[in-house]
Amino acid sequence: MPNAVLVIDMLKGFCQEGYPLYCGETVSSIIPNVAGLLQEETEKGSRVFFIADSHKPDDLEFKMFPPHCISGSPESEIIDELGGYRGERIDKQRYSAFYNTSLDEKLREHKPEKLIVCGVCTDICVMHTVADARNRDYQVEVPVECVTSFDPEAHRWALEHMEKILGAHLTGRKQE
Repeated sequence: MPNAVLVIDMLKGFCQEGYPLYCGETVSSIIPNVAGLLQEETEKGSRVFFIADSHKPDDLEFKMFPPHCISGSPESEIIDELGGYRGERIDKQRYSAFYNTSLDEKLREHKPEKLIVCGVCTDICVMHTVADARNRDYQVEVPVECVTSFDPEAHRWALEHMEKILGAHLTGRKQE
């Protein structure tokens, strides 16, 4: 069975300077890694899902975070570097890619061998998606060179939590 790759929030609003939730300079280092992962996995026949933060202007999440990735705005677009890869976009309004989306239904139809989760932010949307995937009994892999966050300490904590508590398999080199 092919895998499914969940590309979490690789959007202009997180990956380009000038937006309120820009993940910082480390995001530029993961973009080629994510592109390489997509190339490798699509050649194997894996299915790609671009999971995209897409909020209404009055979203309650904006009580915690500044307004970001408003549906239809340039900020909510997938970054150009990944635009050439085929995949299905699934909009989400909360941290987990499973919450109030059709992702689980699509995965159940596809029956992937495992889910490979990459993108941003490691300690927020990546980790909550991994938790929900594990709670649904999916085998999950997180390539550490394909995730980052604007908070390096929280990034490291989330990687450890996903591995030791959630049971995700971390691959690649450990980031310090």
